[in-house]
Amino acid sequence: MSQPYHCRIYVTLRPSVLDPAGTAVESGLKQLGYEGVQQVRIGKYIELSLTATDKNQAEQQLHEMCDRLLANPVIENYCFEITTVDAAQVHGG
Repeated sequence: MSQPYHCRIYVTLRPSVLDPAGTAVESGLKQLGYEGVQQVRIGKYIELSLTATDKNQAEQQLHEMCDRLLANPVIENYCFEITTVDAAQVHGG
């Protein structure tokens, strides 16, 4: 039987990759007076719902999705969180 899952995916640039957007945000924050800000990195946050037979299958599908579309494995890292969705959440109760 399939189980619904809620997934949160975090995609970030690898530490060795330059992040011009992060540098621009860091500069802007410092111009606004936030002198303590350092090493700003910009990433992506993705949420999706997924139906799978078990958590292992859900994880496998998420790895495939990230490797094939959601992240660029050459320059980005990703991690994700998976939580089960109970029947009350699915049916709005």
